[in-house]
Amino acid sequence: MAKDLNEKEFDTFVASAEKPVLVDFWAPWCGPCRLQAPVLEAFARGHDDVAVAKVNVDEAPSIASRFGIAGIPTLMVFSGGRPVARGMGLHDEEELAALVDQARSKECAGRSGR
Repeated sequence: MAKDLNEKEFDTFVASAEKPVLVDFWAPWCGPCRLQAPVLEAFARGHDDVAVAKVNVDEAPSIASRFGIAGIPTLMVFSGGRPVARGMGLHDEEELAALVDQARSKECAGRSGR
């Protein structure tokens, strides 16, 4: 299940995670965000190797501002507390997996010095 993060929890959660963190930036009034929610939950149930979280941009505007969230839904993958991949708009489960894979590729490339 996706964890709802607020401004107090966000930094600690993404920095302390031992696996990639997929974060859905959303708002309750956003139609595409409401469509994304069940897809995100299904992805979370099927991927124990990824921490999944949600940030309501109306309740956590400073987080949205810090990461330049201009449209929602925006999905970001964090590793070691840093954003490493980003996607905007509605994503299906395959696209979410591809976003996480993209983040892992960047992370591996960074460790190998490329």
